Amino acid sequence: MKKIINNPESVVSEMIAGLTAAHPDLLTQLPETTVIVRKDAPVPNKVGLVSGGGSGHEPAHAGYIGDGMLDAAVCGEMFTSPTPDQVFEAIKAVDSGAGVFLIIKNYSGDVMNFDMAAELAEAEGIQVEKVIVNDDVAVEDSSFTTGRRGIAGTIFVHKIAGAKAADGGSLKEVKSVAEKVVANVRSMGMALTPCHVPSAKKPSFSLEENEMEIGIGIHGEPGIEKKPIASADEIATELTEKILDDLSWNEGEEAAVLINGMGGTPEMELYILNKKVNQLLTERGLHIHRTFVGNYMTSLEMSGCSITILKLDEELKALLEAEAESLAFNI
Repeated sequence: MKKIINNPESVVSEMIAGLTAAHPDLLTQLPETTVIVRKDAPVPNKVGLVSGGGSGHEPAHAGYIGDGMLDAAVCGEMFTSPTPDQVFEAIKAVDSGAGVFLIIKNYSGDVMNFDMAAELAEAEGIQVEKVIVNDDVAVEDSSFTTGRRGIAGTIFVHKIAGAKAADGGSLKEVKSVAEKVVANVRSMGMALTPCHVPSAKKPSFSLEENEMEIGIGIHGEPGIEKKPIASADEIATELTEKILDDLSWNEGEEAAVLINGMGGTPEMELYILNKKVNQLLTERGLHIHRTFVGNYMTSLEMSGCSITILKLDEELKALLEAEAESLAFNI
């Protein structure tokens, strides 16, 4: 697999250097870490928000640092959880005295290392709370998780918890609204091609030319079923119906939709998928409040997509619409 890199072992450090060089007015890297923080951190009297995980999911997670969203992102090595000491440095960097909130995707390494970092911070008198995102309806358990995986629904947690913190919400209030998002967001993905980790000599899984993988995660792990490639409408229907059936819906309820590319999918194809998703929700009597289409939580150069649907109430809708400014998400 051809890649534009120098050394496979330094892709993360070089990516961080290039990212912060491109946006010196917005982002800075903590010395001798893989932590990226907003330039004005810590923001006085505001709950600090920290997320992160393995690299290879860009623009996640550093792309969501900014007003109304994250205060810091911790970049692990490729598809590898950041270490507890790196997360601890991020917590200290964004703490203004109002506490720090951790947004963690449900992968065993992330959960363990963020928990250890929280214990270190609390030992130094920093209040820390967390939420674990588990929006993937494809699998209940995997080689990476106990319980459902956290995937692109995490973006809605970043946005809504970030809005609550920016509005002066307390640590308890930020945690409460983040938990509401987790309870009401569901996602599922698929792939036409695997991805290639720079240091690996083979793809993450294998697919024949006429095959697709249903239910993939974001770390190049295979899904739940290989099957012949289907049309965009058939793919959208399979993913959307599984997502909708996992929540209880009443006619007239509102939803936010995220059509997410996995890194190598043209926007044209994502919009074709969205056409069918829009139709399916409308046929169920649901109102689509807002739709987001693009690369939000990727898996290197994988060709594929995920669909995320968030059930909205008035509180979540207002926070979703609150002003936000980051590299990858603006309202």
